[in-house]
Amino acid sequence: MTEIDPLETARALIRRPSVTPADEGALDVLEGTLAGLGFACRRLKFEDVDNLFARVGDSGPHLCFAGHTDVVPPGDESAWALPPFAAEVEDGKLWGRGAADMKGAIAAFAAAASRAIAKGAVKGSVSFLITGDEEGAAVNGTKKMLGWLTEQKIAIDHCLVGEPSNPDAMGDMIKVGRRGSINCWLTVKGRQGHVAYPHRAQNPIPALLRKLLYLSETPLDEGYERFQPSSLQVTDIHIGNPAHNVIPEKATARFNIRFNPTWTGASIDAWLRETLNALAVETGAEYDLETIVSGEAFLTTDMEFLTLLADCVHAKTGRKPEFSTSGGTSDARFIKDYAPVAEFGLVGATMHQTDEHVAVGDIATLTDIYETVIAQYFKRFSAKK
Repeated sequence: MTEIDPLETARALIRRPSVTPADEGALDVLEGTLAGLGFACRRLKFEDVDNLFARVGDSGPHLCFAGHTDVVPPGDESAWALPPFAAEVEDGKLWGRGAADMKGAIAAFAAAASRAIAKGAVKGSVSFLITGDEEGAAVNGTKKMLGWLTEQKIAIDHCLVGEPSNPDAMGDMIKVGRRGSINCWLTVKGRQGHVAYPHRAQNPIPALLRKLLYLSETPLDEGYERFQPSSLQVTDIHIGNPAHNVIPEKATARFNIRFNPTWTGASIDAWLRETLNALAVETGAEYDLETIVSGEAFLTTDMEFLTLLADCVHAKTGRKPEFSTSGGTSDARFIKDYAPVAEFGLVGATMHQTDEHVAVGDIATLTDIYETVIAQYFKRFSAKK
């Protein structure tokens, strides 16, 4: 069996411009690589999203690596120092969209798996759960794949997600949970009229602004173990009024709340409506509120698994990683309902930016870490099966 080169595999993946939900052959590259290692591969397409589940071994314990081959758009390609999908190596760095988030990590885990298999370290099962819509709606990827695994009676014991978890240097951080997220649209209703006759109209804008100011200045909580305080941020105010002499009939704002486990999506929705009902009485303005919960807050508490990861990271980097819940959401929010999950990948300082890049040495280090994780995982957990 030929050992996988993580750098060249990452370059091959980056050269496929798989902007969500397009695949452009990225999963073909990964499937071909894994099939050559003896993985049984299954492509799963839901609507317009292509996904891959690949597994070697048919017994427990089952360690799953989860990730995504889709990437965000590159933006103005002329603003890049090097073409975003050329996967050039220059100045000791791999440049390209997806280098950090997260094709580099996928390549590193494939290379680590090839080494572990060759050394006979896999005493159970290793799998890849790779989606094509993590950067998009996240409706037809990991969530539906997990449902399919349940139908197939395939159980995952632990999952490692390859998101770029390190802020500045390899070994900085392991993500052990995520805040929940709720997107909100608040519309205040008024009565249209001429600005010269405000007594004949009802301007919804002041009422909307008072509501937003109250919501944004009211502390939601004081934080939670390993979590910062929940945060409400206004992201848009839309009036859509083309005339300077007309009081509009409605005004809409959009805001997002990132919440810790003090709340659930349902409880924070209830708090919003109770608060807005009271403010509506005060301002005399009717309102509509629409909310969508895109993820619940969670915290992984399987310390045996987390300590194993941290020890492997420390062994290869000399750093003791922080257990953190910072950042946005990831597909770990779905996986946590099926198995203990943690996130560790490359340095994410340039993810989603122009000139996204990672150090070539970091890809090698991550491969070493992942190989150590696989070996130590089966030493630790095979005895329990």
